[in-house]
Amino acid sequence: MKFQVEPPFSHASESATGVLLVNLGTPDAPTRSAVRRYLAEFLWDPRVVEMSRPAWWLVLNGIILNTRPARSAKAYASVWGENGSPLLDYSRRQRDALGQRLAGEDAAWQVALGMRYGTPSIADAVDELRAHGVSRLLVLPLYPQYSATTTASVFDAVADVMKRTRRVPALRMVDSYHDHPAYIDALAASVRDFQATHGVPDRLLMSFHGIPQAYFEAGDPYFCHCQKTARLLAERLGLSAPDYAVTFQSRLGPRDWLRPYTDETIRSLPGEGVRHVQVICPGFSADCLETLEEISVENREYFVQAGGERFEYIPCLNDRADHIAMMQTLVSEHTAGWPRGTADAAATSARARALGAEQ
Repeated sequence: MKFQVEPPFSHASESATGVLLVNLGTPDAPTRSAVRRYLAEFLWDPRVVEMSRPAWWLVLNGIILNTRPARSAKAYASVWGENGSPLLDYSRRQRDALGQRLAGEDAAWQVALGMRYGTPSIADAVDELRAHGVSRLLVLPLYPQYSATTTASVFDAVADVMKRTRRVPALRMVDSYHDHPAYIDALAASVRDFQATHGVPDRLLMSFHGIPQAYFEAGDPYFCHCQKTARLLAERLGLSAPDYAVTFQSRLGPRDWLRPYTDETIRSLPGEGVRHVQVICPGFSADCLETLEEISVENREYFVQAGGERFEYIPCLNDRADHIAMMQTLVSEHTAGWPRGTADAAATSARARALGAEQ
């Protein structure tokens, strides 16, 4: 294996602490070819699809990549904005806002953004941080609830980068924040802010991205993390059954996924007397195709066609100030004990020597 060439090490060089924000990723453009490239990378990840590689290669390349890209490209085009992909746009805003907050604490902080699939890649983001002298790295996957399909996949990608790195930084990683008080507070505030304008619905639906039921049965804690997030949010809002419900969206393929399914639930609500529904997606840290098109467009149509009257989607936390403050809190908690720079490290060493001399 060939390791990356780096500048000669110097004790005099400044040392920084880096934060790597990671989200799922997005195609580079709302076109069939770009979506096909993105899906090929995403769906080939063995963390995402746990299936025999030869068999899955045939399904992926023989069926999915020949049929799905055109349909998905049309959906992406419907949510594409002036700044491109909504997920990438909001993720960049999150990176910039968090960087500004951390810079107010200490100039030695560096924040970069990497996507698990597509661009900017995790490898490129790590290179960016290394160029700024980062020797301590906190990886913050923007997946509140842990799943092997998301959080563990980020670990795999970071580990692959480190395998080629000559000087590996001190490394920590946030595995989840599904029950962090600051995260629950931010979710609750977003609901209250939305309802102050749009009113209180007959039912608040909390829709999380699904995973195959078999993954949960094999030990993935994702389902339990989602349920705890929902319970804590409901408690913070003062809700009880049947004021809210938990569902799972975005299933792929014929096998069973976590239930109940969002689309089936949406269709059934008018029959239960629910005329006004609001949907929030607490498992997404930024709005994307799955929230802006699947929920806000597709499921809105299901609800109206079934006899519902008012369907409203509550946006993700995106770059809300309380969301960025929550990230800052996570960073502070998970980097506790790390020096913030060369000067800080020297001061700590001097204090230690002084204490030693006194003893």
